[in-house]
Amino acid sequence: MSQREISDQYLDLFLNDTPMMDVRAPVEFNQGAFPNTQNIPLLDDEQRAVIGRQYKDAGQDEAIELGLKLATPEIRAQRLTDWKAFVEKHPDGYLYCFRGGLRSRTTQAWLKEQGIDYPLVVGGYKAMRRFLIEQLALSVQQIPFVILSGLTGSGKTRVLQKTPWHIDLEGLANHRGSAFGRNVDDFQPTPINFENALSISALKYRHQNPQSGVLLEDEGKLIGRLIIPQDFHNKMVESPRIFLERTTAERVQIIREDYISANWPLYQQRHGEQAEDRFSEFVLDNLTRIRKRLGGERFQQIQRIFSVALQKLFDEGDSQYFDAGIQSLLVDYYDPMYRYQLQKKPVEVVFRGDESEILDWAEQHLKKYSGAIKGIEASVGFG
Repeated sequence: MSQREISDQYLDLFLNDTPMMDVRAPVEFNQGAFPNTQNIPLLDDEQRAVIGRQYKDAGQDEAIELGLKLATPEIRAQRLTDWKAFVEKHPDGYLYCFRGGLRSRTTQAWLKEQGIDYPLVVGGYKAMRRFLIEQLALSVQQIPFVILSGLTGSGKTRVLQKTPWHIDLEGLANHRGSAFGRNVDDFQPTPINFENALSISALKYRHQNPQSGVLLEDEGKLIGRLIIPQDFHNKMVESPRIFLERTTAERVQIIREDYISANWPLYQQRHGEQAEDRFSEFVLDNLTRIRKRLGGERFQQIQRIFSVALQKLFDEGDSQYFDAGIQSLLVDYYDPMYRYQLQKKPVEVVFRGDESEILDWAEQHLKKYSGAIKGIEASVGFG
């Protein structure tokens, strides 16, 4: 393999989705990493802890000596096998450790003994993480935001994904952003991984669409268990809004399709014989989470509807029995709450329309945002 230069071109690495081999310990990788990276550690968690104590007590030379003792021929052979497989699969990739120091250089040296020159990322994880934090702040400053609002069940995410002028926050968070928003595995990225992914998405958007505004779905500070970075969310609150209009019947259908019809087959695939119990827990436990806000009588009424609807779904495969309960949730709970929250927003709604009208507006105004500013000023009289 011909030798390539080490890299400190973090922008290129992230814009090009460059594959990277993370040789930090699993505990470090699990706390925070980047997309398109694979953890193939030089040291496992226990070895890292032991060598770290040795470094603290006796210094670097003693720590290196201990590391060499721990790297038995069997361990070394397994590491090399895994690293070589990564290199063969990703000949244009890079490797990194926490600071681009000892672990990266050791990995390089072992590979070089096998005739493989594989470059490292200067500064390692720490430098790339700092770069993404700085770039997220720049993206907040430089990208004009427009917020897509709409009552619960309007299908905002569906519309968002039909235009290229968007960043999907719920997709990055792996959560639909409501009490019923978790997926079948209830998996969300770590806060650091969410922030890294958001920064990379915004970085790509800024460079691929330098004159464009971006459409973002109206969100609270939390998406599931994840917090939207403060500066990012502050700008969302202050940004112009457009409003997606749907009838109540349309919204009931969207909720049923997205949360019941689409989810039930996933639970069947994931949980097999336990699918009915697990899906019932998903529906009824999430309803219980908003019990206090619903009030006891309304909660019990919807709970009865959903319990019957679940059994009908399991027996007949028909999800339409949920409709009455969904409509009650929307009209009596979510709609008043959303309208109240919208009234507290400091920025007026500058456009309202159905799905096709929203998409037309986005294409006309967001592609070149200089035109969007004029259009917004004209529509609401901003001075």
